[in-house]
Amino acid sequence: MFSANLRLPNLPEGPFKPRWSSLKKYRVPRWYMDAKFGIFIHWGVYSVPAFQNEWYPRNMYIKGHPAYQHHLETYGPHDRFGYKDFIPMFTAENWDPRDWARLFREAGARYVVLVAEHHDGFALYDCSYTRWNSVKMGPKRDIVGELAEAVREEGLAFGVSYHRAEHWWFFEGGMCFNSDVRDPRYYDFYGPAKPSSTQPDDEFLVDWLKRACELVDKYKPQIFWFDWWIEQPVFEPYLRFFAAYYYNRAYEWGTGVVINYKHDAFPEGTAILDIERGKSDVMRQSFWQTDTSICRKSWGYIKDHDYKTADSIIDDLVDIISKNGCLLLNIAPKPDGTIPEEQRRILLEIGEWLKINGEAIYGSRPWIVYGEGPVRVIGGEFKEEASGQFSGRDIRFTSQGDTLFAVFLDWPDNEAEIKSLSTMLTLYPDEIGSVEMLGTEEQLQWTRNENGLRVKMPEKKPCEHAYTLKINRLKKRKEH
Repeated sequence: MFSANLRLPNLPEGPFKPRWSSLKKYRVPRWYMDAKFGIFIHWGVYSVPAFQNEWYPRNMYIKGHPAYQHHLETYGPHDRFGYKDFIPMFTAENWDPRDWARLFREAGARYVVLVAEHHDGFALYDCSYTRWNSVKMGPKRDIVGELAEAVREEGLAFGVSYHRAEHWWFFEGGMCFNSDVRDPRYYDFYGPAKPSSTQPDDEFLVDWLKRACELVDKYKPQIFWFDWWIEQPVFEPYLRFFAAYYYNRAYEWGTGVVINYKHDAFPEGTAILDIERGKSDVMRQSFWQTDTSICRKSWGYIKDHDYKTADSIIDDLVDIISKNGCLLLNIAPKPDGTIPEEQRRILLEIGEWLKINGEAIYGSRPWIVYGEGPVRVIGGEFKEEASGQFSGRDIRFTSQGDTLFAVFLDWPDNEAEIKSLSTMLTLYPDEIGSVEMLGTEEQLQWTRNENGLRVKMPEKKPCEHAYTLKINRLKKRKEH
């Protein structure tokens, strides 16, 4: 599997071996399937220039790119002021991890994932393998460690994301002209800076693995999120080794853990598929996740964000959950550690909705069909803007035990109709005992026939966004 001269971490004892056949014994933890909603955080040195997006560190070294010209005009030549020179400006002087954690809990999130290292190679934790980390430079704080403690104090699960695979080629543009990327004093930060058409060598791959295992051992994350590019063939044995390492550590801890991956980096059943800025158009048998950002243009902080509405995020959350998934929603803090007010407002608005409708979300499971209505989501990554606007006829279903929840993605006017509950269909053969709307105590009038379940809506809306009917089966008497 590996060259004999490679010095890998010692594999912990446990039920998992670094073989796909063994890793298929993995089971998705119940806490994760129950949680449904998490917060993702892109925060780092790239938040300082705050221009276009979090790929500024790469784009600033690509001649002809707007970020290259912006950098030249704003900061000067790249050999005099390079990306490394932003690090002292990444101060986190106003960062309060407990304030963040309280906000995430109020937003209704049940887990939090922080980018521990992005493509730029600056680690936000106490990394033994590089001096370019937040403990030694910039904030001079263990960002991962402090946030993990604060998040867990609020009763939330904590995870990390790890993007180092792309670092192999992330700064390649800086090798093409006179820039600080070519300065040997900074090779341990910018390097290898190889062409993106090449595959990583053993030295890079072992370093990649050691850093990942150190994150596991030091911070015991319940989620380990991988970005794309790990599907490159040379990563395959290292992914198997890491998964066995992580799952065996979790076995020691007595904790269920999750690996998120994209594309086909892991075989189905060995980890959890993540779809970036997109959704599934069908109900998936295997549990899955969407990751998207509260901001349309960027994952990291920029000065001209275009924010999504809380309403659209809630609609996406419900649609994803109805198809056996969960949502990881990204925010973008400023370099001083404050979360922009508009982002806080959106998060709290989602939280207010979840306080009323959370019974249909947390701990729920998919129903027989995911929903009904005219809007059909286009499946796949980077397609979240392609679907039409949801209406009061678009309904998504979740269930818990004998209870069915029908969530209307817009207000259905005076009367709602659920065709899936027609007496002519066998989807719901039991008699209905009661129908109520979450957030109101008003008694609802309803009828059911061959056309479906028809419900007269209450006089007053119980919330500002999607609206949930709670449908209970008729309890049948036991025969003696």
